[in-house]
Amino acid sequence: MRVMVLVKATKDSEAGTMPTAELLSAMGKFNDELTKAGIMLTGDGLKPSSQGKRVTFDGPNRSVIDGPFAETRELVAGYWIWEVKDMAEAVEWVKRCPNPMPGPSEIEIRPFYEMADFA
Repeated sequence: MRVMVLVKATKDSEAGTMPTAELLSAMGKFNDELTKAGIMLTGDGLKPSSQGKRVTFDGPNRSVIDGPFAETRELVAGYWIWEVKDMAEAVEWVKRCPNPMPGPSEIEIRPFYEMADFA
């Protein structure tokens, strides 16, 4: 099963605070473990929402909203896409992840729809 693993934003990530060298090293090692285990398909960090845009849709109308966006806890600071046996395996891998932020943080795991879901 494929899952998207979402690293939630914090005040630090939204401020553009870069990770420490220690955290970058720890994350690099974790990513290497994921790759060697055949779990990680891709992943990246995202710049703060102040550098992003949202496009809203209302029928044929489109509106563009410039960042930054409110509700930091609802924003995503980075992601991975993993191929795992099941949700339990994804949870076990996330529990092994270094804390991605300098302080409290949250990681969300969401499964992708697969073709079998539409049968």
